Amino acid sequence: MTEARTDEEPADLTAAERRMWDAYRTGSICDLSTRAADRDDPHSEHVWGPERSVRARVVARLLLHGPPPVPGRVASLKLRGVRISGRLELSGGTVAPYVELQSCRFDSEIQLSEARFGTLRMVNCAIPRLEAARLHTEGDLHLPRCRVARGIRLTDAQIGTDLLISQAVVRRDNKGRAIAADGLSVAQDLQGELLETYGEVSLRGAKVGVSMNLRGARLRNPAGRFALNAPQLTVERTLYLTSIALDYAAYGGTSTPPYGLGPTPVRGRRAQYFECLGGLRLDDGRFGDAIDFYGARFTLTDEQEISLRRIQTPEFRFVGERPESGRVVVSGAKVVKLVDTSTSWPGPGGLSIEGFVYENLAPRGHFPLARRLEWVAAATPEFSPEPYERLATVLRASGEDQEAREVLLAKQRRRRATLPPAPKAWGYLQDWTVVYGYRPGRAALWMTVLWAAGALMFSQLDPPAIKADEHPQWSAALYALDLLLPVIDLGQQGQWKLEGGWQWGAAGLVVMGWILATTVAAGASRLLRRG
Repeated sequence: MTEARTDEEPADLTAAERRMWDAYRTGSICDLSTRAADRDDPHSEHVWGPERSVRARVVARLLLHGPPPVPGRVASLKLRGVRISGRLELSGGTVAPYVELQSCRFDSEIQLSEARFGTLRMVNCAIPRLEAARLHTEGDLHLPRCRVARGIRLTDAQIGTDLLISQAVVRRDNKGRAIAADGLSVAQDLQGELLETYGEVSLRGAKVGVSMNLRGARLRNPAGRFALNAPQLTVERTLYLTSIALDYAAYGGTSTPPYGLGPTPVRGRRAQYFECLGGLRLDDGRFGDAIDFYGARFTLTDEQEISLRRIQTPEFRFVGERPESGRVVVSGAKVVKLVDTSTSWPGPGGLSIEGFVYENLAPRGHFPLARRLEWVAAATPEFSPEPYERLATVLRASGEDQEAREVLLAKQRRRRATLPPAPKAWGYLQDWTVVYGYRPGRAALWMTVLWAAGALMFSQLDPPAIKADEHPQWSAALYALDLLLPVIDLGQQGQWKLEGGWQWGAAGLVVMGWILATTVAAGASRLLRRG
């Protein structure tokens, strides 16, 4: 519980602290910078002396129990170019004033666990560590261009509007995590454009009320399993893991940080890629509009994955660069529209799509069916019919019946390789003769050839009738056609007596007729049936 504010000014304040105290009461900026760029850079090696230093306990007193404002003004803490010595301890406290720190340097970690703020902005600050588990803000939390030496902890924090960490550089803590934010809740946007991390970014079970933007970010954790570990992440709109256009106006040092540095670039524009050096996990995530991987680059070891198991989103844009190693796993994912390129997916052994459900295909660039079948084959080192049937269903729904039949034919050929010798031989015969019924025109051609061959063969025969006083006129062509066409009776079969090899020839035509007629009928039904 905070104490009542008082007008009493501590007697031991230094000159810099007195300036800060007076600026707080008027809501003005306490600027201790020298106006020399090399000396004012908080990330440089230049020493900031006592003339630019304030004690952390004095800052805490202002924020928790500060004096009332000058009449007609609003109290707020605005610092620029200030060094804060000692550990800033605000854990469990309630900070009512607006707080904005620009180009400041902290000697020790910042403790904000279970603290409550209105809005907290720290811009281009040097911070050893930010400990803010269960932090609650009514407004924004901004950390753009900050450099944090030993990680940020935002576990179960609740951000009332936006979380901005664009252009920040965050290094790992003693547990290998750069950002530990499991259970984080951001009411609006999470902006992390051009973010650089050196350790795991953990966002397990996090929720973002609008969009999550990591355009041009560089996430590095080669020693660990994941660079971005965010299972059960919920983003109400779009997750951007894309490149970013760099031809934007540079940030000019105003008091309000930018809310996004640039759009996803079009072809030919200068851009910085989204880079992930280490695995990425978004298992069981929910994304209201889309997941966008445009221009993403992944550097994985053989044991690392881009794991997208069971994600759900209306649109999945997998249009980044192909990972040279590791695996891409989308097993069990459910998307409406799949946007991809033929060069974005890994080869055999690097892809798993078992149970991957998509309803529409919207490839970018040339993505022929042969390459799409290679995509399915690469994802199924052991034969599975489901990916082929899913692809065929999607193609048929979009009116591509011929391509759907090609996919199902490829499924039969893959299945044939798993069969014992006898069924495999029968499969080769079916493929060679009638293409498993998926090309009914070939079956009809074979029937025509067999009819012509049968007619030519039987033209050399003048068989005796079974009933001498009751028989039609002999016709070799009609007899061959009657043998080939099952069910239909042309009045020739069963009227003539055949012996020896002629009987075997007639039996062969009957068998081939049944096989081919059934195949033609099945193929015709596939042509007439859609969906």
